[in-house]
Amino acid sequence: MTTIQFLGAADTVTGSRYLVEANGARLLVDCGLFQGYQKLRDRNWDSPTFDPSSLDAVLLTHAHIDHSGYLPRLRNLGFGGPVHCTLGTADLLRVLLPDAGYLQEEDARRANRYGYTRHHPAEPLYTREDGERCLSLLKAHECGKSFELGNDMTATFTRAGHIVGSACVALRIGQTSLTFSGDVGRQCDPIMKPPAPLAATDYLVIESTYGDRQHPDEDVCDALVRIITETAERGGVILVPAFAVGRAQHLLHLVARLREEQRIPELPVYLDSPMSIDATGIFCKHADDHRLNEHECRAMCHAARYARTPEDSKAIDRQMGSMIIISASGMATGGRILHHLRRFLPDERNTVLLVGYQSAGTRGRALLEGAEELRIHGQYVRVKARVRQLEGLSAHGDYIELTRWLQAANLEPRRVFVTHGEPAAADAFRCRLSDAFGWDVVVPDHGSTWNLE
Repeated sequence: MTTIQFLGAADTVTGSRYLVEANGARLLVDCGLFQGYQKLRDRNWDSPTFDPSSLDAVLLTHAHIDHSGYLPRLRNLGFGGPVHCTLGTADLLRVLLPDAGYLQEEDARRANRYGYTRHHPAEPLYTREDGERCLSLLKAHECGKSFELGNDMTATFTRAGHIVGSACVALRIGQTSLTFSGDVGRQCDPIMKPPAPLAATDYLVIESTYGDRQHPDEDVCDALVRIITETAERGGVILVPAFAVGRAQHLLHLVARLREEQRIPELPVYLDSPMSIDATGIFCKHADDHRLNEHECRAMCHAARYARTPEDSKAIDRQMGSMIIISASGMATGGRILHHLRRFLPDERNTVLLVGYQSAGTRGRALLEGAEELRIHGQYVRVKARVRQLEGLSAHGDYIELTRWLQAANLEPRRVFVTHGEPAAADAFRCRLSDAFGWDVVVPDHGSTWNLE
């Protein structure tokens, strides 16, 4: 009997974790951190419902922290097996996991210094050193090449088109197949190659981040030109919370292109995120995943001034005049972006530009919904800056794009599990898949276990 337990990305977009038990083996597909509301973040501290030392392996769809960031914690709790991923994901994790630990340490130090913590003392979920220790567990594989997991099980990664290294995971368990979509990119993404068609599968676990929405039909370049130009004319700053992997590189490419075409003012551009800086170099290394040529990669890498140190970051806030600041994190949950928000939110000349999905309970979502104040480092900051969103920069396929992708595969699954979406989005996508294909489609509850025949 094969079972799957939904331990994350159920009822929410974050914390992707799926426990598969079959043939006497235990696998965890994705190992992500929960983000957003406090009650979700608290789950990161909960003891797992399984013994981590009993896991035979972990398989990762990609490197984003909501899919990989729990690994150091899992290792600290006893897991010591292999972590299977793609070549691109392995390269990114060598940067992301230690950096995630460093940010955890910094957040704890700052909370203790300024006394805005419920815990005394505040402690990090894990440290930079914990993140580094995980790296020895990584086992990288090429997309399209199956590999053995033991116990009559094999796995295959196929390109998902979301970020560098992102993949769908197809498990073969005896005569039964089970596929996890991970996060699925867009067919016409300007920098990423499209997701590869899925192979036939008995069971499918699919994301639904945009399961109830269609991306607007807008020219992203025109919209970006308008936002940058109008803000510069006011003498303001364009502040962009951007995911270090994916959106930061997309933005740098667009800025370089618009400069080359002389469509935007000559403003200083800063990339203020060591993780984003390193990820930009890794992006160029993995040409099989993206569409950019050598000239475009070089232009992207030179589009911004790099702020590597905390001193570099603080110096940006002392600059006068219009500029573009791209910093992490993409949903303003932590990192250097918080210092910039404190500095620039109270000025109505400035613009905060949101360029990715904003999960419920995050500062980014609060800004998107018109918050008049934002709590940062224990203090409330007035929001006077203009808030704009460019949904066309999303790296997730919307419900139409996902449906077309599935149609191209000509699947006949026994059951489809819709996950990685807020409740309304997941249920809307469930209905659409059921109507479009006549499939047996369910939205599993968090913690629920399903038998696969």
